[in-house]
Amino acid sequence: MLRKPKIDRFNESVLSRYQIYNSIFITLPFDEISNTGALLPLFSEICEKGYADNKNPSDIVGDFFEKYYNEKPADSDKFDLLFRFIQYIERQVVLFDAIEDATFPIVNNMNGRGTLRNVKEEAEAKNKMPELKAYLEHFKVRPVLTAHPTQFYPGSVLGIITDLSKAIRENDLNLIKKLLAQLGKTPFFKKEKPTPFDEAVSLIWYLQNVFYESASQIFDYIQDNIFGDTELNNQVLNLGFWPGGDRDGNPFVTTDITLKVADRLRSTVLKNYYRDVRKLRRRITFNYVDKLIANLESKLYENIFLESGRTTITLEETMGTLLEIREILVTKHQSLFVEEISDLINKMKLFGFHFASLDIRQDSRVHHNVLSNIVKESLEMGLDIFPKDYEKLDEEQQIKALSKVVGKVNPSLFKHEMSRSTLESIYAMKTIQKNNGEMGCNRYIISNNGSVLNVMEAFAMIRMCDWEKPTTDVVPLFETVDDLEDAHNVMRTLYTNKSYAAHLKRRGNKQTIMLGFSDGTKDGGYLMANWSIYKAKEALTAISREYGITVVFFDGRGGPPARGGGKTHQFYASLGPSIENEEVQLTIQGQTISSNFGTPESCQYNIEQLISSGIANNVFTNEKDILSEEDRDTMNRLAGISYGAYVDFKNHPKFLPYLERMSTLKYYAKTNIGSRPSKRGKSDELVFSDLRAIPFVGSWSQLKQNVPGFYGVGTAIQEFVDNNEFEKVKSLYQNSAFFRTLLENSMMSLTKSFFKLTAYMQDDKEFGEFWTIIHDEFERSKAMLLKLTGYSELMEDTRSMRASIQVREKIVLPLLTIQQFALRQIQELNAKDSDVDPELLEIYERMVTRSLFGNINASRNSA
Repeated sequence: MLRKPKIDRFNESVLSRYQIYNSIFITLPFDEISNTGALLPLFSEICEKGYADNKNPSDIVGDFFEKYYNEKPADSDKFDLLFRFIQYIERQVVLFDAIEDATFPIVNNMNGRGTLRNVKEEAEAKNKMPELKAYLEHFKVRPVLTAHPTQFYPGSVLGIITDLSKAIRENDLNLIKKLLAQLGKTPFFKKEKPTPFDEAVSLIWYLQNVFYESASQIFDYIQDNIFGDTELNNQVLNLGFWPGGDRDGNPFVTTDITLKVADRLRSTVLKNYYRDVRKLRRRITFNYVDKLIANLESKLYENIFLESGRTTITLEETMGTLLEIREILVTKHQSLFVEEISDLINKMKLFGFHFASLDIRQDSRVHHNVLSNIVKESLEMGLDIFPKDYEKLDEEQQIKALSKVVGKVNPSLFKHEMSRSTLESIYAMKTIQKNNGEMGCNRYIISNNGSVLNVMEAFAMIRMCDWEKPTTDVVPLFETVDDLEDAHNVMRTLYTNKSYAAHLKRRGNKQTIMLGFSDGTKDGGYLMANWSIYKAKEALTAISREYGITVVFFDGRGGPPARGGGKTHQFYASLGPSIENEEVQLTIQGQTISSNFGTPESCQYNIEQLISSGIANNVFTNEKDILSEEDRDTMNRLAGISYGAYVDFKNHPKFLPYLERMSTLKYYAKTNIGSRPSKRGKSDELVFSDLRAIPFVGSWSQLKQNVPGFYGVGTAIQEFVDNNEFEKVKSLYQNSAFFRTLLENSMMSLTKSFFKLTAYMQDDKEFGEFWTIIHDEFERSKAMLLKLTGYSELMEDTRSMRASIQVREKIVLPLLTIQQFALRQIQELNAKDSDVDPELLEIYERMVTRSLFGNINASRNSA
């Protein structure tokens, strides 16, 4: 039977179910809000008609109360209803999430393009199985889970989503009604800011309940169906983890928390192994092996609860026991239950005793200040670690001095708090490696890295902590356009530094380099950021190959296209042979974790997509993907024009005031959805360099303007059209999968924009002209992309994804209307000369803050 088109499967399995279950949901009798479910559809209709008639959010809210209330309601009643609408909409988003999760295997072809089965069949058809095996013997994918503040669901709600998805899959209407009722009564809002440990526990839930099974199934498939009897000695997949280790701008991450998170990771994976062994014990009941498995069960149980450093079992011992059991089953018991034992062996290959590798990250500017203090205090203590005139040396001489630094300093001797905590974090890495294995914590990432000195300062601090030959990688993170342009020169100097080169040799001549899509876009705009990273990767690949170094690129990607998200499979499959593709490493953050990796099916599908992207780029590579000189020149010019437009926009005198006063920027700090402060500096004045990428991009998303995902794209293409050179852009689009992917992701940003929401701003005396600049670029970008692609509408090639976006945007339209209504009221109150009613102001500010969540989660990759 022919499989229906994806859009039809979406409409039948997702949209129709949402309409049915939502109709049930809005009729459920919740405490004190019995009429909310009946009024919300009416308010939604008023919103849609109001924007069609070019009305502003305040008038729309006013029209609703005038039409559906016989008497003018008291302000308190209006506020109560609007807050109840927010609560309902949040839960409608959860319902839609649960339905999409439940129907994921139906809507998506689990054996289609980009899946391992498809890869295997293509390799067999093209007689490339030997090449596929050779590639999988060294290629790896590393998703790194981060706790950036865009995921706010508390654990209780995550549990409901999981149960609801299961009930929907089984079409259990009675349970669905109960779970919807539970959802209506369960609080979403976190009253207290989570600690970094809270964030870690939340994400470990995904490791324990999703990745543990999905990752092992992928490994089992590769072993059984591609390698067969030949043992696969490459992990293919390993997991990274940032909560509890990422210190960049987060004063709440302490050494104690880092160690607690590492312990939690170890105890959790041991708990999972223990459960598997308990199941195996019911099957492995034969003489001798039954005692082996019983003893293993006992030891695992005992070690789940032991404190750090007191473990009585090792990974090698555990693996040895399982291999012995497997050998006996094969030789004496006709291989009975060998597959189950092999599955557990494969899990231990993947997760060890660490589960996920905990990365340590800190800002280069913090390192510089710390090192200056360490130099000063160590000299005062009479230590000869640094030359006495170190601070007076030029940069080259300082690098030379840092290359010789070794020692065993005691952090507690230093008065400077940040110096103590930085050195303690390095000693913590050694402790974690001792308890969890080297993979437990073996990367030190330097954010905002711009020079050789930045790397050598961190390298020296690591080596002065009784770690002359560290079993950890030093990972520079290049973020700004200027730093990306100079990155290859930085690495050339490091590769020729004797001390650092010796370190790399001990680490297998492999260098991991992180590249920041989020801050790169904030700094240089969409096209320039992505093109700068592409060129940086090419230059870094070339310089690394020149010195016999295998470079591994670790991409700091966010959820939305503006932060390097979007269609990741197409992105990695489009890079071509001039960029090293030994591994695919990327951060997975915020609600992207729950949307792309929240269920075993979606997790397996999306990891397979990442694995297949590397295979497509190497085993099935198409030489046409190499950019011609003309296409490269076109891309350079497009990026340059786009960059100029974005910089002019960013330098507009109303840019920061607009964000501060007309958007939700300052409300992100009040949401309690992340442990980290929403900006870097302590100044009350808004400074662009202090802005974090998440609230920056997220604020544009809440405005439904999505500037970082498209600004400058239209201007760049328009200039080629005006110069009668449009054919050059068409040539680039036809020849470059990389460029096509960029524009597809930009179209997603445009699709999620809705300028009628903020059209009232064009009449604002102060910001009207600025709003018009943004809107003109939106219209220009939309028109140019449609002209270039030949589409009649945006995202025409991915109709099911477009349909999902449209449903989600329709759900949150009333919520966005309430948010803009509240923002307008705040602006009016603040504009008054007389004293402002603080209680009224607080209510409207709370309304803005509460309305952030539903939109964040509805967008699934909004910040």
